[in-house]
Parts: sequence; structure tokens; C-alpha cells
Amino acid sequence: MTDPAQPDRVAWFRKMVEIRLFEEKVQELFMSGTIQGTTHLCQGQEAVSVGGIGAMREGDVQTNTYRGHGEALALGMAPETAFAELMGKSTGCSGGVGGSMHLIDASKGNLGANAIVGAGLPIAVGAAVSFQVQDRANVALTFFGDGATNIGTFHEALNMAAVWKAPVVFIITNNLYGEYSPQMTTTSTVDLARRADPHGMPGIVVDGQDVDVVNQVVSEALERARGGGGPSLLEMKTYRYRGH
Repeated sequence: MTDPAQPDRVAWFRKMVEIRLFEEKVQELFMSGTIQGTTHLCQGQEAVSVGGIGAMREGDVQTNTYRGHGEALALGMAPETAFAELMGKSTGCSGGVGGSMHLIDASKGNLGANAIVGAGLPIAVGAAVSFQVQDRANVALTFFGDGATNIGTFHEALNMAAVWKAPVVFIITNNLYGEYSPQMTTTSTVDLARRADPHGMPGIVVDGQDVDVVNQVVSEALERARGGGGPSLLEMKTYRYRGH
């Protein structure tokens, strides 16, 4: 986490490089059969993870999609711990039983990834409501893919958060593909941020390849939520450079 008022761009760059190299190594180990099971990579989306996480304050939390290695590393998980989890070792963050889709460390505000598409949205809303009940000035973020905006839980979570003005920021990591399906074949709108309109919350399209822009927009949304202004929906336009 970084003070949004004084961003450490060198630290951001190093973290983005770390995420890229981590994912490239995961791909190599998976293709060689060293890592068993499925892996979900995020090469190209590093600015979304680092810029978004960099806007968080102490006590804030986040949930993310199963393509969430970037968020876990951006929140401070050691690469060794993440590799151990992917390789089924007891020294992994989930004791080696979660694998690629379940990197979690609640002590760092990482409430975890979810294998079910969109499952992190209601969890983040629940965390945000708990902050309201406890009168804590914290915010929950939830990262999810463009495909998750087509499921019922997406609208249910946005509706509940809007009604209760819950301090939560919804972040669409729009890499233009839901699994293998291009967005244009599954979705009737180009800008998914417009789906915020029926729920009466801001919907903002963001250049997800620019870490400065990502950090600025997420910081503004977090402060709005922290001040009682309610949730926001941010669409990060990005791209995934490697295969599923």
C-alpha cells in the first residue's frame, strides 16, 4: 500500500515487473507439468493490480477474481509463498490445498480469490457493511472480470451497495475476454461502466494500462466511499497478453 498523495513510482514499477516475471514463471512451470491443476495468468494487467492496491489504506480489504495473482503480490504476499501454494506445498498461503485460484492473506487485507465467477462481489459488500456497523473509516474493493458483469450477483451486489451507500469500490478488470469469449460476443454494450447507471452510482472508464491513472481514479473512489458517498463502478480497460 502506498500513500496516494506521494506515489512511489519506482516501487510500483518494481512490483509490476515482479508480477510479470512471476506469471511468466508460473506459465513455464505449468507447461512443464511441475504445477498441477489449472493456472490463470494476468500478464498485461499489472497496472490495475498495483495502481488499485496502491490506493488502499491500512484496514481496507479486497476480494478478487481467480485470475488474482497480481492482487496478492501487490498486497505484499511473498512470491515464495505464492509459488508454494501453486505447487501444493504446506508453506503456501492456503496450506497448499487452494492452488492458483485461492491466494489469500487476511492479515494484509486480502480476503482472497474465488473460483466462482463474481463470488467476490457480495463478499466485498458484506465487508463494507461490516465497516459501517463498526463505524470504521475503511473501504472494500473488489476486482472482477468483464464476464462477471453478465451474472445476477453483479447487479444484486451493486443494488445492495447503492441502497445502503456501502463503502465499496467495484473494479472491472476488462481484458476484453471472458475466459476465451470476446466481450463483443457476450455483452451488448462497449463500456461496461454504463451498467452503474441503473444503480445510481458513478461509472467511470479508466485506462487500465496507466498505473498513475488507475491509482488516481481508485483513490478518488475510495475517498468518496470513505466519506459516506457510497459505491463506484470503475472499468479498467486492459488486456491479457498470455493465454488462459
